[in-house]
Amino acid sequence: MLHWHSRTMVLHSVTFLARQGRLLAPRCFSSAEPSRYSLPEAWMPPRDHEVPDVDTFKAMHRESLQDPGKFWASFARQYVWKGAPPGDNCVDWNFDPGQGPVFINWFKGCKTNLAYNCLDRHVEAGRGDEVVIQCERNAEGEEAPFQSDSYTLLELRDEVNKLANAMRKLGVKKGDRVAVFMAHVPETCIAMLACTRIGAVHTVVFGGFGKDALAGRIIDCGAQVVLTQDGVMRGEKFVPLKGICDDALPLVESGGNEVHSVVVLRRLGADHPACAESMEMLPGRDHWWDELVADESTETETEWVDAEDPAFVMYTSGSTGKPKGILHTTGGYMVGAGTSFRHTFAVDTSMGSKDVYFCTADFGWIVGHSYSCYGPLLDAAKQVIFEGIPGHPTPARVWNIVDKYSVSHLYTSPTALRALMGSGDHHITQASRASLKLLAVAGEPTNPKVWRWCYNVVGGARCPIVDNFWQTECGSQIISPLPIEGWDLKPGSATLPYFGVNAVLLDESGQEIDGEGEGLLAIKGPWPSALRGIWGDQQRFEDTYFSVPGYYLAGDSARRDEDGYFWIVGRVDDTVIVSGHNIHTSDVESAVVQHQAVAEAAAVGVEHPIKGQCLHVFVQLVVGEVSSSELEAELRTFVRKHMGAFAAPDEVHFTTSNGLPKTRSGKIMRRVLRELAAKGSAVTPEDLGDTSTLANPEAIQDLIDVCSGGAQP
Repeated sequence: MLHWHSRTMVLHSVTFLARQGRLLAPRCFSSAEPSRYSLPEAWMPPRDHEVPDVDTFKAMHRESLQDPGKFWASFARQYVWKGAPPGDNCVDWNFDPGQGPVFINWFKGCKTNLAYNCLDRHVEAGRGDEVVIQCERNAEGEEAPFQSDSYTLLELRDEVNKLANAMRKLGVKKGDRVAVFMAHVPETCIAMLACTRIGAVHTVVFGGFGKDALAGRIIDCGAQVVLTQDGVMRGEKFVPLKGICDDALPLVESGGNEVHSVVVLRRLGADHPACAESMEMLPGRDHWWDELVADESTETETEWVDAEDPAFVMYTSGSTGKPKGILHTTGGYMVGAGTSFRHTFAVDTSMGSKDVYFCTADFGWIVGHSYSCYGPLLDAAKQVIFEGIPGHPTPARVWNIVDKYSVSHLYTSPTALRALMGSGDHHITQASRASLKLLAVAGEPTNPKVWRWCYNVVGGARCPIVDNFWQTECGSQIISPLPIEGWDLKPGSATLPYFGVNAVLLDESGQEIDGEGEGLLAIKGPWPSALRGIWGDQQRFEDTYFSVPGYYLAGDSARRDEDGYFWIVGRVDDTVIVSGHNIHTSDVESAVVQHQAVAEAAAVGVEHPIKGQCLHVFVQLVVGEVSSSELEAELRTFVRKHMGAFAAPDEVHFTTSNGLPKTRSGKIMRRVLRELAAKGSAVTPEDLGDTSTLANPEAIQDLIDVCSGGAQP
């Protein structure tokens, strides 16, 4: 038996029902609805799409596994390289710690630059006057007083170059780390590109984090320069970004690091009352962005870096509570993000195209890096950047943005869709949405109910849904449908692995499972945009991801069906064993949310003296529904009907208006729910661990009261 360390990968809690000849838990499809969808007749991919149909894809996928160097070198040569471009022998790796340090190299020895390929390459092709970014501000109809609300490729390049020149004068050089603590505004993208222009390594910290989370990330990567902004309004709430930064820097200093320069974007202005109260400008250390770049040239020298030189560090949660600094390097990330964006979303980026892409992910997350900043710009896609939040001032906001900018491609998260679904269809149907061509989702498994609602209500049964799976560590999507001829869609399935991804399922002994089955998702061999390490911690890198020699371990369990389609079940530790029955919490959640009164649900396992474990389900009701003992009993019966009596929850907890505890990226913090379910009012802050990334910490006390029989929703 293998021991899966670091991520609580205890495989005795993972089901391998197919190999044991037992039935898989049902996916809760309604017999009245199809389980397979062909591409809508209304969908037409761009004429120059490199992968026209599923047969071509499968042939190309085989090539990508048989000769990965030759395959990816052909795509790499579509970008600009200083000197010789990559040849066919361009990949080297080791996934077995027993044979030496784990490493991945793509295009090593070849020099390129991310910013140059995102900007200059298109400007030099005569596309400098094309608008590629339009910014929708927090309030409807709002215009930023100090920045542009739209950028052409040439304007973007000029602003990047001016900031790059200013950063060089602050002493930033190749390899230095720069922390970016800003809102979801175009200037965050400019900051990222200015770093890559000069070979600096950026670490973007989500603007919703507090001082402790910010300080910890600055200390870990050793950043000595921070780019931030005075503040931002998110809905009706003021977020004092510069003030949080001010509070974090003493913690950074006490942690043995020193930030010598802080560059501040003047978003709201020093005269804004909330900004004036929350921040100060320290002479010698703090600089207003606009003043710093005012006299800088729009020309600068590009730092051509090796393909394996670091591009950025992106922090993601760790099972121990300490975030992991995921390292991505330049060349492989560029090729992976750019190529996958083009194939996955099929945005027509030809000159004169009317396609408009809109991704709701913040730049502080990997989706925002790959598919809001780098991917779209590498392909010269026109996009909308939304500074605000989807539900402000009403749940109709997203659909109004779609109409306002004639959005053709919308990319969002299942969490956002569940929230919008729970608010009522009338917010959607009041908008035309006639421009929509394609819908995409990522961030967590999409349950079939949400998938079908998105397909039928949001897209009017005329937009394909691209439901893709990947992680911060992956750099770009690794399992996803492509919107091409012959590719059928299944609600809840991410379908097939992308080019270069040799996805397999492993059983309890670490052996590959053939055909249909269920096991631990692993990847055999490297793909270009894969992580290169955990910043400053090679041992943790190897322990976390490579404890089975020869494989990258995703930490998720998955099913593979008769068509070879993958269904992401969830994190390995989200499997509960009740009276000997292995139950995936995602299956229980999919059953519960099919009830018309339920907007969202989260299931967790709790120790039980007889059953071993039992299920507790936390339920957020649709607006207008009221909790009751009758509804609780009805939901238990509902699960029994769909999954069997063995899966019926022992307890159903209805949330208050504060909802389920979620991180600022929208993911439910299940470890908090496990502690709350197990201990109720006896839970302590130490039991809950680090909750600094919660977007709604007030939900915790509400749920403590609910679990202990106190407050009612």
